[in-house]
Amino acid sequence: MSHSRAALLSRRGLLAAGGAVSLGALLTACGDKEAKGGSESGSGKKGPWSFKDDRGKTVKTDAVPTNIVAFTGTAAALYDYGIKVKGVFGPTKGKGGKPDVQAGDMDISKLEILGNTWGQFSVEKYAALAPEVLITDMWLKDALWYVPDESKDKILKLAPSVALWAAETTMPKALQRRADLAESLGADLKAKKVTDAKARFEKAAERLRQAAKAKPEIKVLIGSGSADLFYVTLAETAADTRYFEELGVEFVKPKVNAQGFFEELSWENVDKYDADIIMMDNRTSALQPADLDKSKPTWKKLPAVRAGQVIPRVTEPIYSYDKCAPILEDLAKAIEDAQKVAK
Repeated sequence: MSHSRAALLSRRGLLAAGGAVSLGALLTACGDKEAKGGSESGSGKKGPWSFKDDRGKTVKTDAVPTNIVAFTGTAAALYDYGIKVKGVFGPTKGKGGKPDVQAGDMDISKLEILGNTWGQFSVEKYAALAPEVLITDMWLKDALWYVPDESKDKILKLAPSVALWAAETTMPKALQRRADLAESLGADLKAKKVTDAKARFEKAAERLRQAAKAKPEIKVLIGSGSADLFYVTLAETAADTRYFEELGVEFVKPKVNAQGFFEELSWENVDKYDADIIMMDNRTSALQPADLDKSKPTWKKLPAVRAGQVIPRVTEPIYSYDKCAPILEDLAKAIEDAQKVAK
């Protein structure tokens, strides 16, 4: 997608689609900054550190970074490899102080939360952490996810940045890149926890492949709900669903708008596409099925909803094998158990 087209993207729509970015992020230009020195990392790995990110930029520091700040979902992936961060930005704390789904297994009470929603990022708190590296996702080339445009220049002056693709890639590649980064920071990829999780992921991928092969007639719709619109996402635009499609899952193919990621439907037209299973955006920014049951009569009339064949979609996966294996298992089970209910 060209940058001129990207500039037209709406924040609400892109967050709903799960495969795109907001206007602020789109305008974020990521410079190659001078690296700061670090100290011994929590893993015990020492010495000069370098890592080539998915922008093609190589970040170098005098020692393995220990003061790491990262987007919440990326931090959660690193945590699964034994790498802990000092601060996070992005959805971290939900209602009642409970961890957001993107926080994974991290103890959020021990993290400095620099911002919990889009547009929030405390530069003052960030500076106080003496950051040695900032790590986040990338949905479009050179756009740092959840780094606000209005403060990006100040933020990027304080530490070098690392960006890893969350789009324009597939789940296995995204997983490998987070594993590569974790290893560079001192993680042991041969640890039993890691190898067991990878084996589980590979088994789950094969299970999903076989489920899709056994029931090729089952069609899946990727949805996200807001008060006014229902978004139907094109599977190939996100790393997770692109991979599921490669494994043989049959997805509804919406007539996407000029942005290329999704089609917006009014709730009156929510039945435009037939689907046997609906995968619904599980993020706190989206309306959940329980909310829709109460507020959207047309939602309750959908065949998949009436049949109880609605499952969560982990729209922004935590890219560790430990967190991605259950996603594949859940989709495989949904297809295995699904009845053909669409026309």
